[in-house]
Amino acid sequence: MRKKIRMFGMAAAMAVTMSACHSGTYEKVDVPETSAVVETAANGAQAFGTSGDKADPSQCRDTVDGINTVGKTAESSAVKAELTTETAPNMEERNETVYVNATDLNVRTAPQPGAEVVTKVTGGQELQRTGYSDSWSRVVYNGQVCYVSSQYLTTTKPQVQETTAAAHTDEIRSGSSEVGLNADWKYAGFSKINSGKAVLYRSESANRKGKVVCVNAGHGTSGGGSVKTQCHPDGTPKVTGGTTGAGATSAVAVSGGMQFADGTGEAKVTLALAKVLKDKLIARGYDVLMIRESDDVQLDNIARTVLANNLADCHIALHWDSTTSNKGAFYMSVPNVSSYRSMEPVASHWQEHHALGDSLIAGLKGTGVKIFSNGKMEMDLTQTSYSTVPSVDIELGDKVSDHSAATLDTLGNGLADGVEQFFGK
Repeated sequence: MRKKIRMFGMAAAMAVTMSACHSGTYEKVDVPETSAVVETAANGAQAFGTSGDKADPSQCRDTVDGINTVGKTAESSAVKAELTTETAPNMEERNETVYVNATDLNVRTAPQPGAEVVTKVTGGQELQRTGYSDSWSRVVYNGQVCYVSSQYLTTTKPQVQETTAAAHTDEIRSGSSEVGLNADWKYAGFSKINSGKAVLYRSESANRKGKVVCVNAGHGTSGGGSVKTQCHPDGTPKVTGGTTGAGATSAVAVSGGMQFADGTGEAKVTLALAKVLKDKLIARGYDVLMIRESDDVQLDNIARTVLANNLADCHIALHWDSTTSNKGAFYMSVPNVSSYRSMEPVASHWQEHHALGDSLIAGLKGTGVKIFSNGKMEMDLTQTSYSTVPSVDIELGDKVSDHSAATLDTLGNGLADGVEQFFGK
C-alpha cells in the first residue's frame, strides 16, 4: 500500500491580480498579506483509532470548536482560568507586549483545544504575554489569566487590514486573486517548492456560509518527486510506511501519482474532480481555495498545507490509491501511535481531522459511493503532520475505479454533502 504525502500551501504577499473569471455565482477573492485563519480545534469529542490499520468510525465529534458562543461572564471565566493555571504546560516566563496576527483568535480559559472560549480577538489587538511555549501563550485579558495559540501572536505590530472573505465588500464582483507563499507563516520554512500560486474564489450565493474550503488536487507538481522535504516539523521519523517507508525523516515533496488502468494520470483525474467539487461548493455558499487549476503548480505538499492553514477552514486533498481491486473510498486517518499523536500540531488537531474524514465518508456513502472497509486507513502523512485546520487526504478509489464524468459528478455531490455535514449547515 503506498502512502500519499501531501502538504499544501503557503500563501504570501498576496499580491492580487484582478481579472475576469468565470461567469456565474462566484468570483476569485483578493486576500491581503496579513490574512490568517485561526485554529478550530475539536470540541472535546474523540475519534480514537484502534491498533493496526484501522480506526473506529463510530467515535467522532459533531461540532467544530470556534463556533462556540462567546461572551461568558467574566466571573466564571476568571474562576476557570484560576483553576487551570496550575495545569498549564511548561512555559518560559515572559513580560512583553504581543499582537494578534490573525483575523479572529480564540482566547481560552485553559491551554487546551477544547477549553472554554472567553472571547475572540481580532488582528492587531494588543495583549500582555506572561508565559510562552511553542503551542500556547499565557496572556492577560481584561485582568484575567487566559491562553491563546502562540502561532498567532507576534511581537511586531502588524499592519492590519480586513482579511476575511466576509470582510470584503460587495464591490468585488469579479476578478481573480492568486495567493502564494508567505515566508513568515508558521512551517513555511520547511517548504522547498513554493513559487506557484493558488486561487481563492468567493461564493456569491444568497446562502453564503462564510467558510473557506481548501480543495487540493493531489500531485501535479513537475519535479516534485526529485525534491525531499522533512516529514515532521520536529524532525522525528515517520511511524508508518507508504510512498516513503517508516523510519524516514524526509519524503518526496510531491509524488507524481499513479496511472489508471486506461493510462490516464492520477493528477489529471484529481484536477477534474477538484473543479467539479469547487463548483458544487460555491453553489452551496462556500468559498473555495483551489490549490491547483492546471497540470503543474509549483507548490509542494508543505506549501499546500500551510496555505490551507492560513486561508481555509478545512483542507481536502483528493487522491486515488494505487491498488487494483476497485476498493472504494476511504480517508487517511492519524496513526494510533502515542509519539505521533502527541507531536504538535498533530496533538491539537488530529481529532478534528478524523471528524472531517468521517463526515466526508458519510457524504459519499449517502450518494451510493462504494466505501472501503470502515472508511479509513492509518497513515503518517506530511499533510497531516503540518496541518492546523481540519485536514484529510481522501482516496476516492484506486487505479481500476471508474473516473468518468458521471462518476466524478457523484463523487463531487458526496464530498459536498460531507462538507455540509462537517460544518453543520
